[in-house]
Amino acid sequence: MIKNSIKTMALIFASSILLTSCYSYTSVVGNGAQGNQQTTKWNSYLIYGLAPVGVSDSKQMADGAKDYTVFTRQTFINGLVSALTWGIYTPTTTTVTK
Repeated sequence: MIKNSIKTMALIFASSILLTSCYSYTSVVGNGAQGNQQTTKWNSYLIYGLAPVGVSDSKQMADGAKDYTVFTRQTFINGLVSALTWGIYTPTTTTVTK
């Protein structure tokens, strides 16, 4: 009985570690970033990212630049906040480099 419980718990733990994911994506506008000036903002979503509440505008963050790179990701802190709120609030981070 105890062995089966330990095996089940080990399987659940291993599955939770192996099936987790985070994401990031990069968009290049024009020729991409020409310098290293960065602007970073959080994006706010509700219900595991299904409902956007406050999403940053990369054009506005680029402040009129023609060439820039947009990098959007879920950082460790974003994931921690999402876990603490049980997925009700799920933020991501956007960084624009120009």
